[in-house]
Amino acid sequence: MRFLDFVTPKWMSMVLGVVCVGILMTGLAVPEARAESAHAESESETSRILALGDSMMAWHAISNSSIADAMSEILGEPVDNRAIGGARIIYGLPVTGAIGMKISKQYRGEDADWVVINGGGNDLWLGCGCGKCDRKMARMIAPNGQSGEIPRLVWRIRETGARVIYLGYLRSPGVDSVIDACRELGDEFETRIARMVRAMDGVYFLDVSNLVPDGDRSFHGVDMIHPSKKASRVIGHKLAEVIRMVDETR
Repeated sequence: MRFLDFVTPKWMSMVLGVVCVGILMTGLAVPEARAESAHAESESETSRILALGDSMMAWHAISNSSIADAMSEILGEPVDNRAIGGARIIYGLPVTGAIGMKISKQYRGEDADWVVINGGGNDLWLGCGCGKCDRKMARMIAPNGQSGEIPRLVWRIRETGARVIYLGYLRSPGVDSVIDACRELGDEFETRIARMVRAMDGVYFLDVSNLVPDGDRSFHGVDMIHPSKKASRVIGHKLAEVIRMVDETR
C-alpha cells in the first residue's frame, strides 16, 4: 500500500516530534509544502479547483511538478494546492492543525467547483504503526463508508455545491518498501472510501492501486514511498480526465 508522507519544515517537525520512523518516511527535509502553500494563497481567489491532503499531493511542489501542477497544466487553469506533508485526517494539536496539518482545516468553505482530497496514510502509519489500527480507521471512515471524519469532510464540501474526488494511494511495485506491511490495511481503507463514494452524488474515487507495473521503480522516488515526478504527472492527468469527463465546462 502506498500511503505517503512528506517532510514538514524544521519548526513544524520540532512541534510534531517526528522521530526515526517519521524521518524515514518523510525523506529529506525540505520546506516545499509551506512555500507552495504561500503561493497557493495568492491564487486562491481565482482558483476554482482545490487540492487538499498530505505529501502525495504536495510532493514535487517546489519544482512545480506535483500532482496538482499536472492537473493545472492539463486543465489550463490554476489549482490551489494546500496539501502539506505529514498532514493527517485525525489531528489533535490546535495550532498546527489549524494551519493545515489537520486535512479538514485545509478547506475553508470556499466556493469551488472541484475539491481533490487525499489522506489517511499518515494516520495509519505514524498514528498506529500498522498495528491495532481498526479503531483509528473507524474514526476516519466506518466500514460502510457512511460515517467518520472523511465522510464528514466530504459532506461539508458537497454542501457548497463543489464536486469531490478522493484520490487513493500508489502500491509498492513488487519490490521492498518500508510500508509493504500496510498493504492489506490500505486495501481495506480504500474499500471503505469506495463505499462512501457509491453512496454520494457528485463524489468520485480515483483508484491508482494498479497504476504501477510490477517491478517498475519509475513511479516512485528513491525512498520507494513518495511518487516520482513521472507518477505525479500521470496521476494529475488522470484527475484532470475525471474532471473533464464530468464537467462539460472544462
